[in-house]
Order: sequence, then structure tokens, then C-alpha cells
Amino acid sequence: MKKYINQIMILLIGIVFYSCSQDKLDDINFNVNDPSEVSASLIITDVMVSSAFSVIGSDLAFYASTYIEHNVGVFGQMNGAEIRVAQPTSSSTYNNTWDGIYTNLLNLKDIIKKCSPEGTEEGNFHTLGIAQILTAYNLGVLTDVMGDVPWTEALQPGVIFTPNLDSQESIYAELFVLLDEGISNLEKETTFGSLGKQDVIYGGNTDNWIKMAYGLKARHTMRLSLKSPDYANVIAFANKSFTKASEQAQFDYNGGTSKSPFQQFMDDRDYFGASTSLHNKLTDRDDPRDSIFFKPYPNTGDDLVFAINGSNDQAQGKYSVSGISDITAPTYLLSYHEIEFLKAEAYARLDQLDNAKEALGKAITAAFGKVNIGLSSDVAETYYTDEVEPKLTNKNNALREIMVQKYLAFYEEEAVEAYNDYRRLKAMGEDFIVLANPLNNASKFPLRFTYGSSDVTTNVNVREAYGDGNYVYTENVWWAGGTR
Repeated sequence: MKKYINQIMILLIGIVFYSCSQDKLDDINFNVNDPSEVSASLIITDVMVSSAFSVIGSDLAFYASTYIEHNVGVFGQMNGAEIRVAQPTSSSTYNNTWDGIYTNLLNLKDIIKKCSPEGTEEGNFHTLGIAQILTAYNLGVLTDVMGDVPWTEALQPGVIFTPNLDSQESIYAELFVLLDEGISNLEKETTFGSLGKQDVIYGGNTDNWIKMAYGLKARHTMRLSLKSPDYANVIAFANKSFTKASEQAQFDYNGGTSKSPFQQFMDDRDYFGASTSLHNKLTDRDDPRDSIFFKPYPNTGDDLVFAINGSNDQAQGKYSVSGISDITAPTYLLSYHEIEFLKAEAYARLDQLDNAKEALGKAITAAFGKVNIGLSSDVAETYYTDEVEPKLTNKNNALREIMVQKYLAFYEEEAVEAYNDYRRLKAMGEDFIVLANPLNNASKFPLRFTYGSSDVTTNVNVREAYGDGNYVYTENVWWAGGTR
């Protein structure tokens, strides 16, 4: 009996010793600089920066600005886009942004899980609400330019390797759910502290995030004009959004550790030239922004040289360049002037021209006052009175001028939204924005952007949807009358 007791004691001592040793080894192996659990407040900062710089501020905007003739691609990849060679149909063209958006969505999914019931930050309603709004924002950008994309089966690494594509129609329904849930959570009380400086868009101001959410609802409701026009709700949502420029969703750059994407692109690549098409629209209206939008190429004298859209020489140092690209120019996720333009269009479509004129005047004044334009409200009001208001003689003329003014105001940082507007209007049979590139008349206007090569090469569902990439010239996205 004593023999068995001794054996049991030795066994127990061994178990205790092993357990203690394992605990100590676990402590030793734990890297405090690489924690397994990261606070939602830290993750969401990275998402905000990426959403501004890498998603809406960079490649998508660069290519959109070429297609809608804010800029002319005069060299390298942008010239390929300009003359419709390789870039518009290649799966590598937008791959960095494709990967960036899905990385953002995966990180936002993690934040939402942390801040939801049974999560490690349950009750962190304000961070949860912001994450839901940013999810809607990134997903909206993705589907607007690419149509059907993986969503409900996506973001499950190691579980689903080849997710199916969701229809844009179903994704749009999800956008409004996310925005409504985000608003609801931001209106709740929470015991968690404000994001403060971790919120690089609003500094923790939840009221402005709610206004951004309503603005996105107005934007996406207007996007559905062909499918299900609802202009009364566009106005209702816009009225709950921004009331001044200081509330708009913008990301600022300090010019040192952070630099504005268009200026960085100019410094690094020098692929753009000043657009004849844009210049002509400005001069037709005696628009004072014409002297601000363009400047001579550095060290080439004082004369402006404009590139011919679609048939320019491929040359650096020959053409004038953007005059508003600046190392500190902000990136707009959603601007106050966009909200007023949405209201102006909605009022005009409802044939409420007095209200449309009021909103349009506010939109133009705000656009003139952008930090890299700097024109006063007096200059804006004179321009509106002399050049714009006389064109607002009836519903159709008002709509035309509203959309042209919005197109001009969106140079350069809001090129993606200008691209979305152009495709929506064309689908509705409204040729309000006249583009000059002759290739567009040869059915070479990109109706959408291609999927990223990361998934074209690894996901059979994306690969089959991509084909050879030429679908970008023939198939509209769903909200523009297409099937996918």
C-alpha cells in the first residue's frame, strides 16, 4: 500500500511541476510587443487612415480622374488608362486597393465582434457604431466601382477559401442596415471612453459620425435613382447630415509624415497633365477657378499647355499640371458641398427650383472655399449670380447645371464620386457631362473597375466573373442598369 501511495505522490508532484513549468514557459514565450488581443481603438485608427489614403484617395481616384477627364494621363500607367490600353482591363490595376479594402473590412469585422455582445469590449457602442459606418463606407466604395463582389462568404480566412460573389443589389441593402445600426449605436450611452485622438477623422465627435452616416444614406439613395428613385428621402437624409464644412468627413495631411495622395503621386510618378476638357468647361462659364485649377509644369515658363484628352503625346514635362494638388490637401470621404449638391439635384428632380437654387448656391460657395482653392463667399456669390443662376430656367436646365457644377467641384480629390455620378446619369439617359476623349464614342469608356488580381488568380468565382477583363467596357453595374 505504501508503495502505491509513494507512486501516486511522485505522479502528483510531476504533474504540478509540469504545470508550473508550462505556465512559466508560456510567460517567457509571450511577446509583450506583439499582443494577441489588440484594442478596438487602435485597430480603428489604422482603418480610418487606410480608408482615406489607400482607398478613396489613391489608385481609385487617380484612374477615375483620368476616365472622367479631371486629368489627362500623359505617361506610364495613366497614359495606358487614357488611351485604353491594358490598364482598364487588367486585374493588377486596382489590386492594391482591392486588397486594402478587404483588409479594412476584415479589421472592421474584428472590431464589431469585440464590441458586440460577448465580445471583449461589449458595450463599447460608439466604437461599434463608427466601425459599422466605416464598413458601409468601404463596402460602398468597393461595390460602386466593381459591382458584384464577395461579401457574405468573405472575410473567413482558413474557413472559406473561394467565397461566392454577392449581388450589388443585396450589398446595397446591407449598406443601409449597417448605417442604421451605426447611427443607433452612436446614440446609445456607453461606459467606454471617447476614441479621442485615435479618431483621426472627428476626434471622437459622435454627432459628426452620425451626420456622416446620414450623408452616406443620402449618397446611396441618390445612387439608386435609376432603380428606385426616392428624392424625398435624399433630402430628408441630407437634412440630417452636415450643415457646414467644418463637419465634413475629411482626412488631413501634415505635409511631413503624411502627404496628400495626388501631390505624392505627382512627385513620385509625374503621370498627369492638365485636361483640355475640364479647362473648356470652366472657360465656358467664365469660372474663376480656371486660373487656380492649373499651373505650368515646374520650370517651363508661364504659359499653360493643356493635354488633349485621348490623343495627347506621351511625354513628361510638356503639359501643365494641377494647380490644386498640394502636399497638405485633404482627402474627402464625404464633403459638405456634396451634401448640398445632393439636395440641389433632389429638389430639381422634384421640380422645386427655388429650393434647388438655394442648395446649389450653398454647394458652390462651399466648393469655392476648399482649402486648396481659397475663393471667398463673395466671389462665389458673384459667380453664381452672373454665370450659374441664369442657366436655371427650368427643371432640365437646372439639373444639367447642378451636375456640371458638382463635376467641377469634385476636381480632384473627389474623382471617384464624379465617376459614379457620370455613370449614373448616363444610365438614366442624361448626357449632362460631356467628355471629349474620342475613344468613349468607340465604346471604350470603362463602365466599371476590374477585380483585383489577388482573387482573380486564386478564387475561381472571381476569375469567372473577370474573364479577360473586357467586360468593363460592356457591362454596367447593377444600379446603372446592368445585371452585376
